[in-house]
Amino acid sequence: MSKQKKQSFLGGAAILTAAVVIVKLIGAVYKLPLNNILGSVGKTYFDTAYLIYNFLMIFSTAGLPLAISKLTSQAHAQGRENQKRKIFSTSVWLFFILGLAGSLLMFFGAEQLAAFEENPMAAQAIRALAPAVFCVCLLACMRGYTQGQGNMKPTAVSQVLEALCKVCIGLPLAWFILQKCREPSISQQLAQTGSDGVEYVAAGAILGVTVGTILSLAFLIVYLVTHRSKTEGLDTPNSSGAIMKSVLAIGIPITLGNSALGIINLIDTKIVMGQLQNALLLSETEAALLNGQYRMAMDMPNMVASFVYPVTMSLIPFAAAAMAQKDTAKANSIISSAFRLIAILALPAGVGLSVLSTPIMRLLLPTQQKDALAAGPHLQILGIALVFICLMILTNAILQTYGKEKLPIFTVIAGGITKIVMNYILVGNSDINIHGAPISTLCCYMVIVGLNLFFVWKYSPEKPKYLQIFLKPVVASVLMGAAAWAVHGFVARALAGHSAYLANAASTFCGILAGVAVYAVLVIALRILRAEDVRSIPHGEKLIKLLHLK
Repeated sequence: MSKQKKQSFLGGAAILTAAVVIVKLIGAVYKLPLNNILGSVGKTYFDTAYLIYNFLMIFSTAGLPLAISKLTSQAHAQGRENQKRKIFSTSVWLFFILGLAGSLLMFFGAEQLAAFEENPMAAQAIRALAPAVFCVCLLACMRGYTQGQGNMKPTAVSQVLEALCKVCIGLPLAWFILQKCREPSISQQLAQTGSDGVEYVAAGAILGVTVGTILSLAFLIVYLVTHRSKTEGLDTPNSSGAIMKSVLAIGIPITLGNSALGIINLIDTKIVMGQLQNALLLSETEAALLNGQYRMAMDMPNMVASFVYPVTMSLIPFAAAAMAQKDTAKANSIISSAFRLIAILALPAGVGLSVLSTPIMRLLLPTQQKDALAAGPHLQILGIALVFICLMILTNAILQTYGKEKLPIFTVIAGGITKIVMNYILVGNSDINIHGAPISTLCCYMVIVGLNLFFVWKYSPEKPKYLQIFLKPVVASVLMGAAAWAVHGFVARALAGHSAYLANAASTFCGILAGVAVYAVLVIALRILRAEDVRSIPHGEKLIKLLHLK
């Protein structure tokens, strides 16, 4: 690879990484106020629709866009303009059919899908999200085509545009519908049907996602039309059948792997809602309330874990390059750095969420304090699960780097079966009920990570020293958690008698700051961070000198 091409590659990776960070930050701005608007019952309706949408989206877009990107990249490198155009024109019809089928299924089968998830009141939200499946399929095709030509900007812009629409359209619409449902005349009409209108609020919130995909699709269509290559190709393209066969051969295995967790999550939600209603004899609304409190707590580890992807995107390609060059020492060094960075980031985040679980939920849900108090114990368990979620993301990427792409499929299935069985047993126990959901989630990711770590150790040219990598970060995180918990308690007692929300906010922030300060000191004192871990980041050499890293 020439220097210019390498810079282009790194620049494209940086653009996508920046887009991911921006999208996740916008997602946080969207989800936190949304939970306050929806409440726990509305949250269940929203998440039920989103899980179905995510499954259909992953099933139709997970591997196929990568196949298009790869085939387009090959044709682009060979200067085959006609082949590139044929790949796109053939693929777009495949995505058109997949998207149309998914949208029609969600729209006309909304009641059946909601009933399958033991959550009939989610039908409105499912229907509101139906058009997004069609748009996302076409978006995936177009993004794969532009990325295959080395152009990451259209993908980045469309992703940010999609996220902004959720905030600027979904939130105001949900708030507007909520206020309308509270009007006496409308409230009385809803009461006659046995509803409080929260299912319509969830549908309004999720409509922002649909509008975002429509606008993103419009942007990419305009971009492709205005930036259409006018170069005349002299090559003879492959037949549509041959191109379709190549796309499916590359895309289907990746799709099956990525769909496993989506299927497990759908079944998981069905079992939780089913056991709450059938085993514990709760009404649908009562079950939705309990499940919504669990889903609110689950948002936090999901949000934090999403920032691990840029780390793997930045580090793993270099490890793959080292493996290709047979430089096992360099590959091992890069992978060890990745483990240390994830340990340094994930362990304190997980411990912090766990020890300050209820105060954090009370801070984030000012208008839903009952839900916050109920979600706190869930987050206490899910904070520890966050550590394993982050390690799962990293170890999956490492196994893919080693050419063992199929192994994560089986480890995810093993974890999913664990989750489903434990949910069935624990949630159906009246003494445990919904508290079994976070326990089964923790055990699910522990099983996946345990298996992944074994396979990484088995296939690594130089066996990773897990005890050496994780011992010091664990010690530092435990001490940090103790400091955060102690400072929070001290400040909370000192502010007793003041506004409950403001006192909790102040004590929570003080606890977090104390934890950050203690952890930063321990990272340096215990020499957890090494010079090789920060040398590749901007101004890394200055940071090495400042912190006296070795």
